Amino acid sequence: MPDTTPPRPQPPRPQPPRPVVRPRRLRRTPSLRRMVAETRVPPASLVLPMFVKEGITEPVPVPSMPGVLQHTRDSLRKAAREAVEAGVGGLMLFAVPERKDPLGLAATDPEGILNVAVADLAAEVGDATTVMADLCLDEFTDHGHCGVLAADGTVDNDATLDRYGRMAVALADAGTDVVGPSGMMDGQVAAIRGALDAAGHTGVAVLAYAAKYASAFYGPFRDAVDSSLTGDRRTYQMDPANGGEAMREVRLDVAEGADIVMVKPAMSYLDIVRRTAEAVDVPVAAYQVSGEYSMVEAAAARGWIERDRAVAETLTSIRRAGASIILTYWAVDAARGLL
Repeated sequence: MPDTTPPRPQPPRPQPPRPVVRPRRLRRTPSLRRMVAETRVPPASLVLPMFVKEGITEPVPVPSMPGVLQHTRDSLRKAAREAVEAGVGGLMLFAVPERKDPLGLAATDPEGILNVAVADLAAEVGDATTVMADLCLDEFTDHGHCGVLAADGTVDNDATLDRYGRMAVALADAGTDVVGPSGMMDGQVAAIRGALDAAGHTGVAVLAYAAKYASAFYGPFRDAVDSSLTGDRRTYQMDPANGGEAMREVRLDVAEGADIVMVKPAMSYLDIVRRTAEAVDVPVAAYQVSGEYSMVEAAAARGWIERDRAVAETLTSIRRAGASIILTYWAVDAARGLL
């Protein structure tokens, strides 16, 4: 006979306590998220790298960097005006000469393409933005290295310092506000600062590429500057495995008179950006390099990621790590409201 005894009532199960603290409240709407955002990337913190090429009559697209051009002097001035109107804080100029030689003589020629283009920018937008120039020999040497070669084919550090000093003075004479020594030669900041001061250019600032790594992410940039390099730069650029060494390099550059120090590349070295920001009391820059740019653009072109969101996220991460200045090929897009 079946059991017809009614089931005994079960006591109600205790309910988990309702959360009182709800961080999601401040994520509920776009306006709330904007209001409480901890990290912002103002346009004035962005620097646009630009390329000018001697001997061309029309801008030339860089195949591996969608949207980036090798400019004529005329198109460079136009693009610079557009960047300034967007609110970009600075322009970093690189040049591609028609002729190269072992010493990179075009770099110190007052009529060389980099120096005349700096003068163009200083006249065109110099009152409205910061004109910066790359200070390195790699674009100008037929061997593609960042310095003068010794008889055995290695880069002669101290002979290169003399060339850097001369280049710094030529750029300052042309009207640059900031020189960016990127060659990673020992003592380069002191040599450049001494040359500038001796020539009366005490107001020209030095943005030191203090921790520049021998990175695989520079490949597209070499297209942009028509690089002549064979081999690699591992004897003077830093080993990606080393962080403590980067701090030594940063401190040396500050001691030698650097006004700003930079980490390059940015995204694979955010830990170095953070450590640098904590170690020094000068502004810290980071360079979001060509390979970082091209990877995002290539993935976005294939529909694999959302381009604008990815760009904004990368720039925000660099700023959050501690960079107060970001060199990026997306500077104009970001300044126009992408962020």
